[in-house]
Amino acid sequence: MDTSRLIAIVLFAFSGLMLWEAWNKPQTTDPVQIAAAAKAIEKAANGVPTGAIPAAPQVTGTSASGVPGVSAPVVPAAVPSAVPVAAPVTAVTAVTAAAPQISKRVKVKTDKFDLEFDTLGGDIRVAVLNEHKATKDKARSFPLLQDLDNHYFVSQIGVIGGVGNELALPNHLSFWNTASPSYDMGTGDKLEVRFVNKDVPGLTATKIYQFTRGKYDVDVTVELVGSTGEVAGSTTKVAPSTAYFQFMRDDNAPEGENSGNNPFTGVVTFTGPAVYTELKKFQKVAFSDIEKSKADFVKEANDGWIAMVQHYFVSAWLPQKDAKREFYMSKPSNKRFTSGVKLALAASPTGSQAVTTKLYLGPQEQENLKKLAPGLDLVVDYGFLTVISYPMFLLVSFIHSIIGNWGWAIIVLTILIKIVFYPLNQKAGKSMAQMKALAPKIETMRARFGDDKMKMNQAMMELYKTEKVNPLGGCLPMLVQMPFFLALYWVLLGAVELRNAPWIGWITDLSSPDPYFILPIFMGISMIVQTRMNPAPPDPIQAKVMMAMPVVFSIMFFFFPAGLVLYWAMQNLLGIAQTWNINRQYKPVEVVHKR
Repeated sequence: MDTSRLIAIVLFAFSGLMLWEAWNKPQTTDPVQIAAAAKAIEKAANGVPTGAIPAAPQVTGTSASGVPGVSAPVVPAAVPSAVPVAAPVTAVTAVTAAAPQISKRVKVKTDKFDLEFDTLGGDIRVAVLNEHKATKDKARSFPLLQDLDNHYFVSQIGVIGGVGNELALPNHLSFWNTASPSYDMGTGDKLEVRFVNKDVPGLTATKIYQFTRGKYDVDVTVELVGSTGEVAGSTTKVAPSTAYFQFMRDDNAPEGENSGNNPFTGVVTFTGPAVYTELKKFQKVAFSDIEKSKADFVKEANDGWIAMVQHYFVSAWLPQKDAKREFYMSKPSNKRFTSGVKLALAASPTGSQAVTTKLYLGPQEQENLKKLAPGLDLVVDYGFLTVISYPMFLLVSFIHSIIGNWGWAIIVLTILIKIVFYPLNQKAGKSMAQMKALAPKIETMRARFGDDKMKMNQAMMELYKTEKVNPLGGCLPMLVQMPFFLALYWVLLGAVELRNAPWIGWITDLSSPDPYFILPIFMGISMIVQTRMNPAPPDPIQAKVMMAMPVVFSIMFFFFPAGLVLYWAMQNLLGIAQTWNINRQYKPVEVVHKR
């Protein structure tokens, strides 16, 4: 195999890898369309006057997990059309409906978040990360959770179960009251936000969110206190109940990410649910598999967590250790998907029930994620190259801690990799120089033997043997290095630390494309120079392909993060220097064996 053909194969393989990632990316769907028909709302609310409750999506019934589907308004003390229980509600249908409530937003501010809760559900509808800028508008902070028409992604919590599994306990379809319309951590270290529901007579349900300064993880507690009041002619306590903690999301790609339809319009990364257990470790689930009921993941375990993963960020429910849990995923409407975990409420001697878990909403900072839960750092997914990629990430992070600039850290890391592989590259370069020296003789043999490939191959093998040249000498060293190059590619692609990280001058964000295309053009020029320094392919068509490749790659890299282009350009620059040195050391007159 001649070296030029190997280079072409390597380049096409790299392109094929990116195309394969794009092809396997779940396809997006249309934006969420929120139903606002007043008559349907009135019917869902069991006779509540039209206009008393704001517009909301239609109810689609409970899922197989027993958890409600799409959010719908629920009147206090009345039974919604989609009750999250296993059996029809019969015992509490005679309860008189109270005055209707109206959905209100509750704003919460901490050092890490600007959040918006909604009294309809008592759940987080908006979560803005104060320390991270939005992908497109750098003047805004990054919205991780939001309930927009074109991007719906919220957290939801509720309780299912009760007396004979027939009691409609408060859930994300219910109204929850809070003591204040806004909360601010200020200079404190802790902030607690409570939402209370008393729809069921004699029973108080409470959702407690506790925020801690400097942390993206939130302690979330669900508590039931009291009894159910008069149910079927008697007063009784609530039977053991279950709390569910879930995310509801559409399958639209996050802002600035590739939808998967075109691999050259942005970065192709995984967006969707993921489950981790000690049994099966890290399992990603595509939205398309949920839609087709083909989702393969562990359903029940005594450990693990469930998350919604996207590029650079993750939202995860992290149950406490050694507690039985049930993971579930579903598509309750044609526009939205749910993924969550169900946990049993533990009863106290006083008869109350409660369960506490953690909610993480933040960046994929691997060292912090490792401290929160086993395997949580795997959301930064390097695939089968993790064993190489993670040490590389630690190395570039260490370099950054010394230099203080991620761009220069990438350059230093590239130089270190070149130094480590210098002996292999030197050997490959020597072999390439020898092949280059033999090119005229090979051309002469091609002219002599014409289309007789068998004689041509025999003559070439004899020539290699006589001149003591190994035709694969330039191949194997390059193939050995490819896993390391690809591993570094995925490190630079997935590291949130590079997001909005500047290098020099016009490069203000290494995770975004070069706004003036200077780096991609420079990279293309360096590829052309490096190609010309290598042996020219004897086949004219192959030679044209090799010369066109730098142009194709430059156009592709116009849309790639600047950090990746910087790494590739630096690789080319160092490769040019090493090739020049090898060609200077191994001149044809010194290399070819004289007879």
